[in-house]
Amino acid sequence: MLSSRQLQILQVIVDDFITSAQPVGSRQISKRADITFSPATIRNEMADLEELGFLEKTHTSSGRVPSQKGYRFYVDHLLKPQVITAEDIRQIQSIFSDQMMEMEQVIRKTATILSELTSYTSILLGPSSSSHRVKKFSLVPLTATNGVAIIVTDNGHVENRLVSLPAELAAHELEKMVNILNERLVGIPLSDVHKKMETEVMHLVSKHVGNIEHFIRSFFKQSDDVSNGKLVYGGKLNILNQPEFHDLEKIRSLMDMMDEASNEVPSIIRPANSNIEIRIGTENNHFAMEDCSIITASFMTGEHEEGAIAIIGPTRMDYQRVVALLDFMRQELSRNYLGPNV
Repeated sequence: MLSSRQLQILQVIVDDFITSAQPVGSRQISKRADITFSPATIRNEMADLEELGFLEKTHTSSGRVPSQKGYRFYVDHLLKPQVITAEDIRQIQSIFSDQMMEMEQVIRKTATILSELTSYTSILLGPSSSSHRVKKFSLVPLTATNGVAIIVTDNGHVENRLVSLPAELAAHELEKMVNILNERLVGIPLSDVHKKMETEVMHLVSKHVGNIEHFIRSFFKQSDDVSNGKLVYGGKLNILNQPEFHDLEKIRSLMDMMDEASNEVPSIIRPANSNIEIRIGTENNHFAMEDCSIITASFMTGEHEEGAIAIIGPTRMDYQRVVALLDFMRQELSRNYLGPNV
């Protein structure tokens, strides 16, 4: 068990190193107004903290830096989230000022603002839309041969895709087709649309409009993010601005990991439970993340729909600020992430 003096010195070292990225020495600590110990006493306590594994000594300075164990103790026992400022609140709440904004736009704006507020890399994984129910179908002709097919769900998810219009169909036949689709598919989960089409809709469209199965299937071809969720980055290169990142192999590995988002990143950024989760260095179980910390949180967009937010930074991350911002952001997302009323 650490003494109260050791706890205070450890907290000062972690806080100062987070701010300066420079090793912290006993003389520097002794100059603080809230420290009443002599430099000699501080040196002795720092030596004990190093022996216990909470601090490390660098080769270039007589000062100390926190070890991974030191950071873990800090976030588990000493961390006190900051009170976020009125300006932080204003920027976060500005995301939700447009009530008609599509969910994908909310996710992108959230990622951008989080990266700007923290100067780190933000990652948002939107909830899967496979459980969303169809609310409306539209088909908007652009030319005689091309149009835009639009699917809107009850949770504001919008699918748009360009389609080639069958040359043999008149405008009134296209309208009849859209009416059939709305009559038969509205209220059906996206994951069940194809089954409903094959068992019922295709027959009705063929009977009343004509044989246009290929066109119908292209209309409802699901995009990849329907089942996997939408993954969005903010400030993807911010991590490279941190002074710790000079190992080119690790930088390349980190960039490769983020480029292969569909395979690795979703599992990395999902918290193990509903609380904010902090993983430090080797706790991430990935070579590219050994010098990084990642703070993750979940947010709800419905009774059974969950997304995830993550901030990736150096182990020398400003945990107090990031935890406060992430906690406020997830609450705002859960409260406001409703999508447009269409």
